[in-house]
Parts: sequence; C-alpha cells; structure tokens
Amino acid sequence: MRSTWTKRKTTSVAALLLLAASWIAPVRTTAQQMPKLVEDHGNATLMVEGQPYFILGAQVDNSSGWPERLDAVWPAAERMRLNTLEVPVYWEQMEPTRGTFDFTVVDAILEQARAHKTHLVLLWFGTWKNGKMHYVPDWVKSDPATYPRMKSRAGVPIDVLSPNAPANLEADSTAFAALMRHLKQADPQHTVIMMQVENESGSLGLVRDFSPMAQKQFDAPVPADLMRALHKNGAGNWSQVFGDDADETFAAWSVSRYINAVAATGKKELALPMYANNWLKSPRAYPVSTIPGDDYPSGGPTINMFPVWKAMAPSLDLLAPDIYVPSSERYRSVMHEFHRADNPLLIPESLGFEPFPGASGYARYLFYALGDGAVGFANFGLDRLHVDQPLSAESLAQVEGFRLLGSFDRELAALKFAGKVGTAVEENGIAQVELTVGPPFWRAIVSFPPAYDPPAAPVSTASDTTGLHVGRAVVAALGRNEFLVAGIDCRVQFALPVHSTGKQPQMLKVEEGRYDGTKWVPLRLWNGDETDYGLNFGGKGSLLRITLGSY
Repeated sequence: MRSTWTKRKTTSVAALLLLAASWIAPVRTTAQQMPKLVEDHGNATLMVEGQPYFILGAQVDNSSGWPERLDAVWPAAERMRLNTLEVPVYWEQMEPTRGTFDFTVVDAILEQARAHKTHLVLLWFGTWKNGKMHYVPDWVKSDPATYPRMKSRAGVPIDVLSPNAPANLEADSTAFAALMRHLKQADPQHTVIMMQVENESGSLGLVRDFSPMAQKQFDAPVPADLMRALHKNGAGNWSQVFGDDADETFAAWSVSRYINAVAATGKKELALPMYANNWLKSPRAYPVSTIPGDDYPSGGPTINMFPVWKAMAPSLDLLAPDIYVPSSERYRSVMHEFHRADNPLLIPESLGFEPFPGASGYARYLFYALGDGAVGFANFGLDRLHVDQPLSAESLAQVEGFRLLGSFDRELAALKFAGKVGTAVEENGIAQVELTVGPPFWRAIVSFPPAYDPPAAPVSTASDTTGLHVGRAVVAALGRNEFLVAGIDCRVQFALPVHSTGKQPQMLKVEEGRYDGTKWVPLRLWNGDETDYGLNFGGKGSLLRITLGSY
C-alpha cells in the first residue's frame, strides 16, 4: 500500500488562503476530500478539506476514550481553541468477542467531536500500548496457545504479544480493518483526519522474542530487502550482520513489518494518513546509555532504528516522537532528529498538563514545533486541565499560547505551508531574537522582559506569566509589507532590511483583531503608547495585522 504522503506543485499564499476560505466545519454529512500529507519545497502540511491544516491539539488520558469521560474535557478544549482532539480506540472494547464488533463508543466520539466542530486523530490501542499488550481483548489474553506471547531464552512468557506470530497479526489487522471500514461508512465528512497505528510499540521486558518460532527467523539470513535498504553487503544471519545490535534490530524489523501490515490492511478500507508514535530511546536519562526492553520498548521506531522502520513500514506516512524531556535543548534536538526530508514532523504527545520532574516552561514547546515546520502538536493529558478552577502560571501560559494560535489557525496553517512564518521563543540567557521575514525581508526584533530597549515604556508588559521566561511570538508575512504578529510576554519591533541605508521604518497601520472564519475583523487601532516603543504583548497575547513603510 502506497503512503498518502505526496508532493504538490508550488501554491501561492493567496491561493492557499482562498482555499482556506472554502473550509466548512466538520458537521457536514456529505463526503469530503480525503485528508492527506503533502510537501512543497521542503514544507509539509496536512491537507484537510483541500486546505492546509495545522493540528492544534491535545490528547486525552489513556482510559478517557469514552463518551462520559470526554464530556469533562470539552470545556478545556474550547477554552484553548483546539481544532483537534486525540482519542484512543480500544481493541478490547471494539471486539469483545472474536469477529463481533461494537462501534457504539466510536460513533459517540464522532458525534461529540462534530457537535464541538473539532477534528479527531484516533489512536488504535491494539497489540501495543506503551510496550505492553494491556488493551487486547480478553479472548486474546486468555488463549496464549493461539495468540503467542514473547518468551525469554528460558521460555518464560511476558505480557507482550509476539510480533513474529502470524495469528496475532491476523487478529489485529482484522480488527483495525473493521474500524477503518466503519469510519468509511460513518464518517464521510472526515471528522477523523489521521490514525495512529498502535501506541509506543515494542516490548518492555525483553529485547526481542526468543521463542523457537522467532529464534528460527533470527538464525536465518537477514532478508534481502532489508539488506538492500540498509546498504549492507554480503549475507549472514542477524548476529553476523548486526553484531551487538542484532537483537534490537531484529525486534525493530519484526515490529515495523507487523505494524506496516496492520496499516496497509486499514488503508485498503480507508486511506487516511497514518503514523506510528515513539517512546524515545532516552527520554529522561539523556545522555546516559539506555537498554532496549528495560528503559524503553525494544523494536519501536526509536531514532537508532529509524532506517529499519522506514524500509519496512512504507504504509506509514510518518514516525512521530512522543517528547517527554525536561530540557528545552534536548526537546529541540529530538524534533530535529525526527524532522527529515522523508519524515514530516508531528508531535502527538508532549508533556504539559501535569508536573514533570525537572521540567518547566512547557508553553515553549508548541511554538518550537510551529517554528520547526511541524504538521501538528498535541499536549498529553487534557483531563488534568481544569479550566473551571484557578490555573497555575504554567497552565495559564500554555492555555494562552494555544488560544492565541487557535484564533487564526487556518491562516497560520496556510502561511506556514508557504514558508512565511517565523517564531521566537524566550530562553534563559536569551534576551532578544531576530527573525527575517518577507520578501523584502523585513527584520522582526523580538525582545523579552525586562531586557527591553529602551527599558522604560508607558505600557506595562508585566503579567502572571512573565516570571516563567516563556515569551513567545509568531511573525507571518501576508504581503510585501504586511504582517500578522501574535505575541505573549514580549516586545516586537521592525527594522528595514540591512541594505536599506538612509531610510527609517514606520508603522503605517496596526490593527488588533480576530478572524471570523478566514475574514479579518479589525477591533481597534494601536497607536501612541501601544506603538511608540514597539509592540508590547502581555500574558494573554494579542493578534495584530500590520502594514509597514519607510521614510
């Protein structure tokens, strides 16, 4: 099955925005264009209803993919102006007895999402969930003779299904195909825009399956297609070809082939974009060495097994990192590792809605992802955000960041796909960031309090979140001298291109406003105190449309 990852011809920003104007919320009942991933000159996007789309999302808790549980998260989703919710679908619930499928929960989730005009990414909790088999049906768990588990060298089974057993693959593929076939009938308007196939796949407890069945494959020559893909010469079994990495590489080959087959079977029913998410090789102990099967699921799409997965899982449109790391430097490093020419960046899980040891400044991460050209971003654990209660400074900073981007997400997606968006994010020790946007390549100088120049300004920028040092700004070029600027806890000033000697910049018009669909609605003009010292943004942020000139 070919991936839905395609290339498209260059499209102007104006044309993209015209497409955006035809967007209709996902309450229609007629068939719509199939969502797909596209690339143009190094920029990637998810196309939904024929227009660029940025997943501004959140993921609910593991066991919250139930109608009554979801009732509690919609207030937070609406306050944050999310356009997408990531929700699990459980194999054990959907196929309670073999061959009998129950889609009542799936249908209820679809109904809720449509009522809230929100798209869905469904997460298939099938054979794997966090390196275990806890969401498989009872009839699979209770019949290990038919559905074998991985075994140690001593023959001791663990609670992970073997990826080398055909019966396991057939059962999972059948269930996933049934889900996709049902979505084709029940969701012609594509409320569901993407599918996650399994969850943090691989095995915790063993580096690979040592059962006689799997060992026979391990002792056989490495398949020729993998040897070619990895540019390996000669021949030999797994130990001979891969040495110390043989066990983990065999596990990655086994798991990636399995998930590819599940995805391919599902795409035959409904060819939505599909991805596999990843428990990082070194999520907390970086750069300390970690052990596959002990510290992270062995065989998953970790960065060291990336070539194996890309070779063996062509039905997946991308491999996505779940990023739970306390260091902002490491966070950006992970993004750059997974963002490749053959792999658009999607962050389906990010820490944010709960405390994490050693971490702070979670609000930065969404803006990191946007600036790096990601096709989407989602914080994990929306259930933990109780917007009916007073929010901590950390939570408030995140909420306001999502709200700000959600106020113009359609325009933002089109402009990002056209390569017209830059972001600046405050870091400890970084008082100022310069962005070059255009043409004609105006310079946007983003400063963070208290390091303003001039330091005194009649407009206070103090806010409840200033002390977190997570100031953020988005600058997007609308035209030759027109820009959208969205900022939180920062000051933005514009300077002429470096070659414009002898001229001084001036702001011809600064409108604060909002979007009604794709129509810009100005609310007031900024001038005087609001513009004399640059554009000053507080903790709630503002969206401005600016026309620049010179004299």
